[in-house]
Amino acid sequence: MSTQSDADPDVVVLREGTEGLSMASYADALRERLPDHAVAHARTPAEERELVPRARVVTGIDIDPDLLDGADRLDLFACTFAGTDHVPTEALAEHGVAVTNAGGIHAPGIAEQTVANMLVFARNLHEGWRRKTNGEWRHFGSREFTDSTVTVVGLGSIGQAVVQRLDGFEVETIGIRYTPEKGGPTDEVLGFDDADVHEAFARSDYVVLACPLNDLTRGIVGEAELATLPPNAVVVNAARGGLIDTDALVSALQTEGIRGAALDVTDPEPLPADHVLWELENCLITPHTGGHTPKHWDRLADIVASNVAALDDGGELENAVVRPDADG
Repeated sequence: MSTQSDADPDVVVLREGTEGLSMASYADALRERLPDHAVAHARTPAEERELVPRARVVTGIDIDPDLLDGADRLDLFACTFAGTDHVPTEALAEHGVAVTNAGGIHAPGIAEQTVANMLVFARNLHEGWRRKTNGEWRHFGSREFTDSTVTVVGLGSIGQAVVQRLDGFEVETIGIRYTPEKGGPTDEVLGFDDADVHEAFARSDYVVLACPLNDLTRGIVGEAELATLPPNAVVVNAARGGLIDTDALVSALQTEGIRGAALDVTDPEPLPADHVLWELENCLITPHTGGHTPKHWDRLADIVASNVAALDDGGELENAVVRPDADG
């Protein structure tokens, strides 16, 4: 840590890290992008109590609301997660503090893993891995991804990144978004109403879930939707476990109602060790690792540095979640 000067810091990086990444490295990435601003790394609770009330920008997983009362300079809390449900957004808004998130920085990795999972099922690679483990040189059949229909539920940063990477695979794409009249990067765009969802699912070889979890989307893949999917369909959940009715999915996988599922997220999460999903050969599971990337801090630091410049110039904040009135 560089020696803290008597001047108030422009940016304070909190101590709690994420995904095993060093917050000191995050602070260094911000210093590279903000050479004319003072960036401090609060390594202890005592340093957080000292530095947060003096900062203009604070960035981390969460912020203690008790530190806000004396934080008269604070204009922005930059959350290092894409989700901000855990952040005291109401308290921050009451103090006139804007909130941004890390949305978009995980999109390339999640999109790559999503496409990889579809290709695994297309070429039946998981069966090849099982036979290798057993030392069996026995041929098995595969499919082609070419000419498949892929429905992407949610056309935000992750959904768009998935569609971008599907270009060149010669597949048809259907997008589902809240405002289908806006169009999108897919060959066809439908909405979230039941009729549109079932229309898309009925024609899908693969369904990719890339939307937020909310009252509208919770359980969007349930018993009825799984019944609509063709028996050769594969569901890939790259978003939140609660988008799928787990019991209904287990039943569909056990009875070959669908061909398979690839889950980077589950409900419940973490998935208990004795859960039946672990035993199903047509279900691929990864422990919420789709968004991991060594470029995490570089991408987030780009966003935060851009927002520091926006604060200086009166511009629009990128990835804004809370935009309080100027009078707080």
